[in-house]
Amino acid sequence: MSVLIFIDHTSGMIKKASREAISYGAQLAAQLGTTAEGVLLGNVAEDLSALGQHGVQKVYHLQHTNLDHFDAQVYTKVLAQVADQTGAQVLVFSNNTSGKALAPALSVRLKAGLVSGAVSLPDTSNGFVVKKNVFSGKAFANVAVTTERKVIALNVNAFTITTGTGTAEVASLNVDVPAPKTRVISKDKSSGKVTLSEAEVVVSAGRGLKGPENWGIVEELATALDAALACSRPVADAHWRPHSEHVGQTGVAIAPNLYVAAGISGAIQHLAGVNRSKVIVVINKDPEAPFFKAADYGIVGDVFEILPKFTEAVKKVKGVA
Repeated sequence: MSVLIFIDHTSGMIKKASREAISYGAQLAAQLGTTAEGVLLGNVAEDLSALGQHGVQKVYHLQHTNLDHFDAQVYTKVLAQVADQTGAQVLVFSNNTSGKALAPALSVRLKAGLVSGAVSLPDTSNGFVVKKNVFSGKAFANVAVTTERKVIALNVNAFTITTGTGTAEVASLNVDVPAPKTRVISKDKSSGKVTLSEAEVVVSAGRGLKGPENWGIVEELATALDAALACSRPVADAHWRPHSEHVGQTGVAIAPNLYVAAGISGAIQHLAGVNRSKVIVVINKDPEAPFFKAADYGIVGDVFEILPKFTEAVKKVKGVA
């Protein structure tokens, strides 16, 4: 019996969300009195043995040309074999794009109970009960998993990355890697200083900016805060900003430590994608804007006056001219 953690990566680098999943899986393994093992599919540029600092004892690294591009069907079949060969009873994923594709499929294939959107370690004092977000983060549910095998998808930014001094053993396994049914012809990657789904700080703006020509003041604040840029759906639909920056129920769901929203009224669809943010700051000239009800801090005022002052204050605190 062991805890097996799926290690996700992009452009050869392990995702921050995967480090959270490793830390979570390692603590869960300690709680269950078993070992924490990771599995990574494809090529990476990092030293996998260094992942031991997050608590994992062994990392299975499987390389094959059919694993070079993420394919949910191929990855599911390979991960099922890894779980069987290692005797894993609990599988941990990050509840990001990859995890949302893999965790349910593995749950069906392994006949395992699934909890997606987990926010804390299971309560094992009387069974196996996992706390998760429900109703787009408006409430929590405690889910009892009674199957022998269990699959957990951990919400991004819901668990602190722990760092120690351990070193992980890197090993391989002999598995059957099927050929993908789809072929990747090309990739168009969005560019940006910070990846939106991984960002700890996000600065977002809406129609209150009046046009794309005014986005400079938003970008300046984002640069000062080392933040990712985001926008509301109307802004993306109007082609002021790329759709990759759209956050909300129909866009990217985020959970940063700080979310700054300027000129966004706060429709329920937008809130559904950002309400897991730990601190929300809202700037809007309308004191009746719905977003203020969800805000931790609210500033009633003109974004064209507030944002430059906000940026200046951040630079002053950081000692940047």
